[in-house]
Order: sequence, then structure tokens, then C-alpha cells
Amino acid sequence: QVQLVESGGGLVQAGGSLRLSCVASGSIFRINNMGWYRQGPGSLRELVALINYDGRTNYGDSVKGRFTISRDNAKNTVYLQMNSLKPEDTAVYYCNADITGIMRYEYWGQGTQVTVSS
Repeated sequence: QVQLVESGGGLVQAGGSLRLSCVASGSIFRINNMGWYRQGPGSLRELVALINYDGRTNYGDSVKGRFTISRDNAKNTVYLQMNSLKPEDTAVYYCNADITGIMRYEYWGQGTQVTVSS
């Protein structure tokens, strides 16, 4: 069984920064893509950033230039550095990972709340 556990959310003022972390644990042979999604109040879940095993990244348009995704394959961990935060970044942030263990499957974390005050 595989688990994703996020940490690092919280309350921050506009213009501030936060760093999210997500650690994968369990029966893992290889973690393929890892990423972050978010869901704001009354909104659909949207892509924030993706990173593949080799470090290639992809970002949602609303966060380009402000957020940076990275990963440490040795620690089965993905990070999201969020700078210049805006009130519209307020959402629950979910970690996502495409993991090959006994079988290949897509996993989600439980989510971590990020609140940006104006």
C-alpha cells in the first residue's frame, strides 16, 4: 500500500511564501510523474505543477514564474515552493503521484490548506 503525506500549508499574507512537501511511502518501485493540484472554494480541481522522473516540469498558467516544483527521488519527495502568493492562491493543495509498485497506479494525498490573506 502506498501513502502520500503532505505538509507545509498554512496562513500567509499576500506577497509571502510557503513551501509544501509531499512524501510517498509504501511498496514503491518507481515514482513516475509527481505533481500538485489545488481546489479553491467553489472551484474545480486544477493543475498547479507537474514534474517527471527526470525533472521536466510543467506549470499551470496562473502560477508560472511564482511557483517552483522540485523532487528528491532518493527521498520519494516532491516540493512546491510558492512565492509572491496572492489571495486567489487560497485552496486545498493536493499531492499526486503516478507510482509503480506491485502495479502502476495514481495516488492522491489528503490535501493541505493554503490560505493567503490580503
